[in-house]
Amino acid sequence: MAAAVKTLSVAEQIQQLNEARKIVLENASYYDRIVKGILPIIGPTSPVELRRWGAEFLAESLSTPVLNSRDKENLTVAILDTLRLLLESQGEDPLVLKASIIAAASAYPIAMRWIIHNSYHKESWDAMTAIKARILRIWDGAASPVKVCCVKFAQRVVLAQTASNGMEYKTNGLDVSLAMVPPNHPLLDHRLLEAEAAGLLDRMLAVLQDNSSDALLVDATLNCLSILVRSRPSTSNRIMNTVLGFNPLKLANSPMTPKTKVLIKSMEKTTRMLLIHLLKRDPSNALAPRIQQHVERLMRSRAEIFDDSNRKRAYAPPPANEYDNAKRQKVNGDPQQAAPVQVWTPGPQSLAAVFSLTNIMGLQGFDATQVPAALTAKINTKCLASMSPQVLDHAVNTIRTRLATLYALAPPVQPPVLNPDTSPLGVDEDDDDYEPDFYAAEDNEQILNKLDSAPTDKSLIRGPTDVALAPLGPFKLPAPPLVDSQVAAKVGQATSSRVFAPLPSLEEGALRKPKAGINRLAASTYDRDSWLTLITRLATRSAIEDASSSIGIKGEDGAVTTAARATTTPHLSNMIRELLYNYVLEDWRRRIEVAVAWLCEEWYNDQLTKRAGTGAPLHYERWALRLVDGFLSYITAQDKVLTRFLAEIPELSRPLLGRLKALCGDPTKVQLALTSLLYLVMMRPPVREVALDTVAGIWMEYEDARPLASKYLVKWRPGFIESQQQIKAQ
Repeated sequence: MAAAVKTLSVAEQIQQLNEARKIVLENASYYDRIVKGILPIIGPTSPVELRRWGAEFLAESLSTPVLNSRDKENLTVAILDTLRLLLESQGEDPLVLKASIIAAASAYPIAMRWIIHNSYHKESWDAMTAIKARILRIWDGAASPVKVCCVKFAQRVVLAQTASNGMEYKTNGLDVSLAMVPPNHPLLDHRLLEAEAAGLLDRMLAVLQDNSSDALLVDATLNCLSILVRSRPSTSNRIMNTVLGFNPLKLANSPMTPKTKVLIKSMEKTTRMLLIHLLKRDPSNALAPRIQQHVERLMRSRAEIFDDSNRKRAYAPPPANEYDNAKRQKVNGDPQQAAPVQVWTPGPQSLAAVFSLTNIMGLQGFDATQVPAALTAKINTKCLASMSPQVLDHAVNTIRTRLATLYALAPPVQPPVLNPDTSPLGVDEDDDDYEPDFYAAEDNEQILNKLDSAPTDKSLIRGPTDVALAPLGPFKLPAPPLVDSQVAAKVGQATSSRVFAPLPSLEEGALRKPKAGINRLAASTYDRDSWLTLITRLATRSAIEDASSSIGIKGEDGAVTTAARATTTPHLSNMIRELLYNYVLEDWRRRIEVAVAWLCEEWYNDQLTKRAGTGAPLHYERWALRLVDGFLSYITAQDKVLTRFLAEIPELSRPLLGRLKALCGDPTKVQLALTSLLYLVMMRPPVREVALDTVAGIWMEYEDARPLASKYLVKWRPGFIESQQQIKAQ
């Protein structure tokens, strides 16, 4: 076939190739002969039109569902060299690259399945490995359409090199996964393949983690994630956390052009459709509430963004003859002309008239409530930033002058004239015309205050009608009622419980936000992380203890004392600590970061307490031990989160590490305990000796743990085992 078409023109060759395509579409048995026959025609030295057709036909042949797995394996082995030459050709046409990468994406799982059962054919796997390396290099600097094809190729590699859940088995055997690779395969290493798949997945998710504005690449990545979440459990958590942390509406902060609107709508709809699809397939997923909340938030934010951008200002008809006087004001450097002041005359004026600085009637009739608050804030900020100081001072002085004029024209307040012959309450008992006002009856405290303020000294009377009032003394609020210890404890418990009430309704923060350290603002954003930071600081900072300790409390003998607070009732901060401890243990595997942040705050507060030398109690050691005891009650052999907890808390002591000895009573948890201690030995040198002492104690106390403990002690504490054996021999 190749010799027959060499003498024809490019257009005639393409016409014959199209005829060959029609033949294989009618009868799939011709695929093998036609694909192998066109390989010499579509090489890298052929015209670009032939290369385009050939690359597209190869991608079509490898993805067709009419061929079984054996036929596709034969095709894949035959075309690998041609695909490699097309991809490695410098300056290759983008359309050829796109079709070649798609063909390689279809070929990769087939080639991997072939090499699993035919490990002797090393050449085919070397060619597939070279193709993979070339595509991953193209991925970096290619245009967006080519990058989309690279994302699809990466998805097929991740699918092939991760373990399947067994639910996506296909009858044609094309669902290739890491579980099919035998442990002793000479060419395929489980660990290397799985590590490479994890790296490629991170590379795919980087587009979402960086909140890329390339809608084409974002949509392609999102469309490739659905099957990974569904069929590869090891990748689902990482993917879902990244998708839930992705903000497809980020471009809304930029100027809203028609192109920006299309990009925002595309990314938002693709993200929402992916989440809705995953929610429908697995409604009982643990992340279902978060997914539902995220979908609703996306829909609400999208509606707010595009409703605000499309909303028009309501038409308010102006008064008659208003537009006759409305003229555009010319602004120049003169502050008097830059701020035309409305004609204002002293007298009864409204508050709006006092603060009006323009005489443009059309502007005064404008309804400012129709402008969105966000747009108003932007306008005000830009106007204030660009306004000259002279114009601002002139406007402020104008308003100040008007207010001073109004105060000067206000009538003076006349003091009340009292008749000295009347009763102290200001009511003449002999006045027949007196009619009482039906107000609420005065209580004893009000009557006594009124009697105290009434004049009783005759020398204060200066004339028949002019009465000088006695000056009033300072007013003092009555002392608060005494609180006994039981009431104070109940009120404190209720107050501390209310602090945790908003947590279920708060959304989680950004998944990969930067950590600001110990001096970060506790509540810079109203999400769950900020509120938990606020709670931990309420519990650990000593100001709340000092305030709660100074409340007057009535003891059992009736004596009022502030010291009774410390002895009969717990501090409010300790109540919050207790609730925080319960909150962590409710779901300690997911809330391990909360526990670490809490203990960091406790350790920091203890250091400040030691430096101040006040003798106040220290809390870090106590609550760290309680948390570890709580974790050990529910821990399993697979809970590596314990190692992370011990690695991240600020200080480790002998009693704290000694708690790990209890794990060795269960033979299934020995490896977890010793692995955690080995990590501390390797990564935290300050506690290395304490950790090794704990390992030595485990070696001496638990017979089942000795083989693994001996392995660590021989390396990190040589001679220990021999010395113990000599002691036992003596």
